[in-house]
Amino acid sequence: MDDSSHILVSACLLGVPCRYDGTGQADERILALAKTCHLIPVCPEQLGGLPTPRPSAERNGTRVLTRDDRDVTAPFLRGAQETRRLARLFACRIAILKANSPSCGSGQIYDGCFCGRLIPGDGMTAALLKQDGLTVLSEKDDLSSLF
Repeated sequence: MDDSSHILVSACLLGVPCRYDGTGQADERILALAKTCHLIPVCPEQLGGLPTPRPSAERNGTRVLTRDDRDVTAPFLRGAQETRRLARLFACRIAILKANSPSCGSGQIYDGCFCGRLIPGDGMTAALLKQDGLTVLSEKDDLSSLF
């Protein structure tokens, strides 16, 4: 495998129980990529120092807040920076990240009111990786070109 086959992947999409609710959401298409690509699993929230399970959080402008209005922006930013460091270390050009997440969401995220409404936007990690020129996809995207 060459460097172009290194893909950063949200660990929860590989079944790792690291989501805010302590679960994973294995996606068979992404697991199948391990046959042809080197997958680099990451959980930005854990890399930022947050526990699992943890209170759900949503992005509200430049901040990330829990349902009880606790500001968790600093650990989300720290996790995004650590994820970017790993992407650079492994020369990743592609990331497949969990849709709608305040860290990993790409193109749409929850609106910050905890009412289940999606708005255009990126999670903190997705935004940082895009700034570095990575292609950021989610499990909801067509991944057939990666096979």
